[in-house]
Amino acid sequence: MEKVRKYLAEAFGTMVLVLFGCGTAVVSGQLSGGKLTVLLIAVAFGLSIVAAAYAIGHISGCHVNPAVSLAMLINGKLSFVDFIGYVVGQVAGAFAGSFILKFIAATCEPDLVGLGANGYGELSAAHISMSGAIGVEIVLTFVFVLTILGVTSSEKTSNIAGIVIGLTLTFVHILGIPLTGTSVNPARSLAPAVFTGGEALSQVWVFILAPLAGAALAAVIFKFLFAPKAEEK
Repeated sequence: MEKVRKYLAEAFGTMVLVLFGCGTAVVSGQLSGGKLTVLLIAVAFGLSIVAAAYAIGHISGCHVNPAVSLAMLINGKLSFVDFIGYVVGQVAGAFAGSFILKFIAATCEPDLVGLGANGYGELSAAHISMSGAIGVEIVLTFVFVLTILGVTSSEKTSNIAGIVIGLTLTFVHILGIPLTGTSVNPARSLAPAVFTGGEALSQVWVFILAPLAGAALAAVIFKFLFAPKAEEK
């Protein structure tokens, strides 16, 4: 039962992230005239993580991201069984968030378009290339996950982890939004792409594999170079 609570918590947290983060992207992008749009979206994603962290962090650790769960698996902080359960919960939560957002968008007059899907080429504000998108997502995820591993590795900083992680997610979004829409989270990318379909769905593999690669790289580097010594924990 305790494991189920963790997986449900991950589903809830990911739903909050997708609904409020992608929802802000849809609403602010179409109703604000573009003013401060990037900053608003970045802050929405960051605050979503802060809210989720303090709501469910004591239950599941608030990964709400398969890339984060992969890093925890590599570093021995998560069992393989829990990794699968976390990812299933995260993907389910992302689909729930996208479904709610799609319903809200359809009730507006006129309908709001899009669900905050990621993309490159014509789907990117900067028209970034596929290789550029892969590189950006690897780097952004690497920085994001390395920060998570660092701030959660010591009891001295664990009490402020939610705020630090939320601020870091905001910071990577400020750079990433004009380039790819910022994924750094395969679940956050998959659900909007499936609901959107078309080119967004054909490109989603980039926003699944690149964040996982960035997270794996961060996990390995942290494990062998940056992990605190036992006596420092």
